[in-house]
Amino acid sequence: MFRFSAKRIALLGILTALATITFMIEGLFPPLFLPGAKMGISNIFTLLAVILLSPLDGLILVAVRTTLGSLFTGGLSSWLYSFSAGVASVIVSGLLVFLFFDKISVVAISVAAAVVHNAVQNTVFCLVTGTPEMFVYLPYLALMGIVAGLIVGVASVLLLKTLPFEKFLINQKSRF
Repeated sequence: MFRFSAKRIALLGILTALATITFMIEGLFPPLFLPGAKMGISNIFTLLAVILLSPLDGLILVAVRTTLGSLFTGGLSSWLYSFSAGVASVIVSGLLVFLFFDKISVVAISVAAAVVHNAVQNTVFCLVTGTPEMFVYLPYLALMGIVAGLIVGVASVLLLKTLPFEKFLINQKSRF
């Protein structure tokens, strides 16, 4: 049975707050080459939630982060893109952590999630706007996803190795 203990809620709250703050700060910077393109630094905390807690916790974090971030920044129209892509990337991350965590690295999980995130965001944009021509950006977005995934993955590994997360693990043994 899935339990929301005080420890779990506290860690999820901290990770969600950090993700929301970095999401909003990152939105203050100009886009990277394409409108709306950013590195997705807030995904560090989403990946940590998936690894330290569970994919369900990662989904909760994404739902809260995208909703609050969109409300606070006034970008309600972008909520659909951020939310759908965030959910897809958490599902991919969760599956990879659950099935292959001992066989692949956190960085590889991050890269896969980032590429999926960008592909889903582009697909939702094409569907909403009725512009399938925008699929031409998929190779560029995949490349940006690889770069962003590497940055998020390396940052996540550094945090997992340097911060005392072992005290907060709820479902898993220490695996980093």
